Amino acid sequence: MKFSSLLVAVLAILTISFGRAADAPRTIALRSDGLVAARAALARGDARLTAPLAQLRAEADSLLTRTPASVLDKTRTAASGDKHDYFSFAPYWWPDPKQPDGLPYIRDDGKVNPDSKRGTDSAALARTCGSVETLGLAYFFTGDERYAQTAATLTRVWFLDAATRMNPHLEYAQAIPGINAGRGIGIIETRHLIGLIDGLALLAGSPAWSKPDADAMTTWLAAYYQWLTTSTNGRDEAAAENNHGSWYDVQTVALALAVGRVDDARNLLAAVPAKRIARQIEPDGRQPLELARTKSLDYSCFNLEALVRLARLGEHVGVDLWTFSTADGRNLRTALRYVAPYADPAKTWPKEDIKATDRARLLPLLDEAQRHEDDADFRALFTKFGGTPAPGQYWRLAARAPRR
Repeated sequence: MKFSSLLVAVLAILTISFGRAADAPRTIALRSDGLVAARAALARGDARLTAPLAQLRAEADSLLTRTPASVLDKTRTAASGDKHDYFSFAPYWWPDPKQPDGLPYIRDDGKVNPDSKRGTDSAALARTCGSVETLGLAYFFTGDERYAQTAATLTRVWFLDAATRMNPHLEYAQAIPGINAGRGIGIIETRHLIGLIDGLALLAGSPAWSKPDADAMTTWLAAYYQWLTTSTNGRDEAAAENNHGSWYDVQTVALALAVGRVDDARNLLAAVPAKRIARQIEPDGRQPLELARTKSLDYSCFNLEALVRLARLGEHVGVDLWTFSTADGRNLRTALRYVAPYADPAKTWPKEDIKATDRARLLPLLDEAQRHEDDADFRALFTKFGGTPAPGQYWRLAARAPRR
């Protein structure tokens, strides 16, 4: 039997045997209905999804032997002296060459100081959260318990086990030598928690992730949500007017949904049109605060990714951000229309950035827009530049726009 035929047969059996919990995963960013439909389509032999699934499995297989990371692994320690406290350095800050000791550090926007990534927690947290999402998806589509077991182990080591767990706060994130021991801007580094939350939701029905495990994780997330919404760092980040404020909103809404604080999520989302969309987007779709950066296309996409994610989260509580528009036309679709043509890698971005941007990031944004209103230009761009799946492009498994 050919591998593709065997895979379809296995998926057909798993679709029947997984049970209702796995058929309706309680994801918050990933679309559970789309995932269920994609799994059913694969069971029917839909060849359009074969490549995305193969890519997912290859990535998940590579994670099965990964050593679980913890906050204790870092070689540097926060000002508290507690290894359980998350710690990172601000990436765009460098020693001042005019000072003998280099202090205080000075900012060079967009240029990452490689030393900021050594011996800290930022990369390890991102990898852990991304790995759990990948493994959760692989478990959902295949039923292979190895994926669930590995995802559960990675989560327990970083967040739950008393000996290795991370304390639920970011007091010491993105510290700047000579200036501070941590700051609100560092909160952007926990945006990866959303992928972890969805990855764990996809483990429903697996014995590898028990109810006590899930309850303990909810307790950790609730403690972090409390810190995020009451701390000085949290309030500082909430007040940020650019992408930092947008991603703060994404995190607080996602966490509120994850821990059952639905009214909080709805209230936070209700403020987004006036607080974010109307202030960040110009009538022609430009995002001035992001265009001012040295990586202007990258940051324009980054902030739009946050706003589109907020629109997705709004669907859980009846808040429709896609239909909001100011009288002069400031809205999500206008912002996307401004950057969408640059999905074409041959089209020159009007500003000379210090680093090129992966323009495939625009594709899932086009897909989301198409879910709410068909746009011939967006459809054409997606069809022409959709390409083949690359690592991490899990959205393709539940994509709505035309696939090549």
